[in-house]
Amino acid sequence: MDELPCVSELSDKDLLARIQGDERAFAELVRRHGRYLFGVARSMIRDDHEAEDVVQETFAALLKSHFRGESAVRTWLVAITVRQASMNRRKRKRWVVGRTDESSIDRAVEPATTTSDAKMDLPSLLAVLTPELREVIVLRELQQMSYDEIARTLQIPQGTVESRLHRARNELKRHFAERAPSQRSG
Repeated sequence: MDELPCVSELSDKDLLARIQGDERAFAELVRRHGRYLFGVARSMIRDDHEAEDVVQETFAALLKSHFRGESAVRTWLVAITVRQASMNRRKRKRWVVGRTDESSIDRAVEPATTTSDAKMDLPSLLAVLTPELREVIVLRELQQMSYDEIARTLQIPQGTVESRLHRARNELKRHFAERAPSQRSG
């Protein structure tokens, strides 16, 4: 009788082929990629609990999706995570707009600030960007995706990716230039 290989020895593609009938294969994919996908989600959504929800929704969507093999499994999972984060943001925005006054909306989207800490951390830098700009800068600079991969992931034209990246980089430079003098004097 042939022994089944240990799931930890299988490739990501082999695990995907088995997830419908093998809970261990699904659990192994979560183990391999869950933390990484949480980092992606957390860089796009500034709330740990919502980022966890996005990762859970990513893995739920994985069960309903079909991997075509056009990219690495991790890249495909990042694309699902980005779409889930975008849907989460749109749902949250509708909820906030429907349930609060304008001043609380301003506070909800206000960038995170540090007190007297001289270091600028990545989350506070990314917080100054709109969600659309944050998506492209995270995918390009942190995930090292090509412009074409970003365009396919976000389902937008490559020219839109390029213009959003340009705006995101300019916004980050401007914000950094504004913050740098006050940090040097502190």
